Amino acid sequence: MYTLTFKIEGEKDKKCQVEAGEKVLNAALAQGIEIDAPCAGNGTCGKCRVRLISGALEMPDNPRLSQADREDMWYLACQSKVIGDAVVWIPRSASAFKQDIATADLSTPAELERYNKAIEAIFASGIKPGCECGGYGIAIDIGTTTVTGALLDMASGNVLGKASRGNGQIKYGADVINRIIQQSKPGGVERLQKAVKEETIIPIITALLKESGKKAEDVSRVVIAGNTTMEHLFMGADGQTIRLEPYVPQFLELEGLKAAQEGIPAAKDADLILAPNVGSYVGGDITAGVLDTLMWNAPEMSLFIDLGTNGELVLGNSDYMLCCACSAGPAFEGGDISCGMRATTGAIDSIHLDDESLKPEYTLIAGDKPAGLCGSGLISIIGELFRTGAISAKGKFIRQSDRIRYDEYGGNYIVASAEESVTGKAIELTEGDIDNFIRAKGAIFSAIRTMLKSLDMTVDDIDKIIIAGGIGSGIDIGKAIEIGMLPKADLNKYSYIGNSSLTGACAMLLSEEATEKVFDIGRNMTYIELSTEPGYMDEFLAACFLPHTDSSLFD
Repeated sequence: MYTLTFKIEGEKDKKCQVEAGEKVLNAALAQGIEIDAPCAGNGTCGKCRVRLISGALEMPDNPRLSQADREDMWYLACQSKVIGDAVVWIPRSASAFKQDIATADLSTPAELERYNKAIEAIFASGIKPGCECGGYGIAIDIGTTTVTGALLDMASGNVLGKASRGNGQIKYGADVINRIIQQSKPGGVERLQKAVKEETIIPIITALLKESGKKAEDVSRVVIAGNTTMEHLFMGADGQTIRLEPYVPQFLELEGLKAAQEGIPAAKDADLILAPNVGSYVGGDITAGVLDTLMWNAPEMSLFIDLGTNGELVLGNSDYMLCCACSAGPAFEGGDISCGMRATTGAIDSIHLDDESLKPEYTLIAGDKPAGLCGSGLISIIGELFRTGAISAKGKFIRQSDRIRYDEYGGNYIVASAEESVTGKAIELTEGDIDNFIRAKGAIFSAIRTMLKSLDMTVDDIDKIIIAGGIGSGIDIGKAIEIGMLPKADLNKYSYIGNSSLTGACAMLLSEEATEKVFDIGRNMTYIELSTEPGYMDEFLAACFLPHTDSSLFD
């Protein structure tokens, strides 16, 4: 046994005894120390960087760490094995995913105003407000990356508290597939359920109760909306059938649940309502979100796109709705990108390049120095590199500049030097990063094209394009169109509605009729499984260029 000491930035040191060969990441998790590991410990994302202060660790060479990184004693926690007593420093950035993520959680006046207007519009549609239970209620949106909640006065509809927190399951992987795989391992069901309930939802509810001055027994109704995987992991249901053919979830709807019986702080007889799922990758977050869009109550053809760790889309109107989900991967949340990060302190969320020098001007979500690029910043910089002719349609660097350097792996764009960044490490966007992003944006656009073709429609037939999700607020729609992520259409057709899942869950909280409507929406949506849809792969490959192999789509 060896002594492993964790020196955590801004917190007290922690010591533990570990067996020889134990990985640092596993030892940290066992101590309740949060270290971001979007790739689920496969050593491919490079986000779990820790620094060896003293002692010795063993780690194989990894392309995510440069020779300079190794000389500075940086290691990947998921790949490093303990071979003796050691002291390891964990930077605050390793756990920023849990506390500092910028998300649409009703915390700003603009978000609250948007929410109030949405609730008014839902009830103006003919749905009556009102719930027999009265008292106070809590609505929760379980996102793959972030979880948000609101506590409402059931009589007035007023928001008395709001809170958000990074999903504690992130340490088991950034995407739903990795988490389902983790769930299949011994003790996995309990670990994943504990991470979302005890480490995430209960702290959120505790914060809501504190802010509103209420007690758990005052809560008479709880509504939860999440994607199909999140709801399965929350309930402790087997998620393996979600990822394996024939892709049939364990449940689409659950009834008769009580919050207290599921370990959620609330009155003993408080109902727990899960927004219904539609298919393996279109869940309760989308059925609740569709309620918010009002597309179910309008003759106009609408395209609803929820952008996050996964991409879900709904096309339709009051007559019918078609839905699907695309495996865009974690690129929009900074995963699979060497300089990528989630929307936390230090994240670049928009950027402009000088046409001649390619010198960048950028804005940060928070902080004084950049640490990396979040999803909206990634869209922005790739749009700028393409606009200035720095990269080709294939995403390869084709210009000479002081900002571009070439090595054996291809070109790299220097966003910020080591001196300019908060980490003391240069922020560089590589051709590999651009390729990962192109595949992610290609998944979104090809899903749209596949749905339109299945209905014998074109983009011109769409009257409204509605964007939701945390990343949607910062997207430059014009740039997203220029690089082929979103369809070319009049910008007036585009709108952003914030966290539609939370808004829909709040409406369900306030109204029995709204709850019935969401279940009705779920039962009447037609789900397309893209992985088995003829022609989808051809569409995807065609979309893996900037902007597309068919340039006429963006003329």
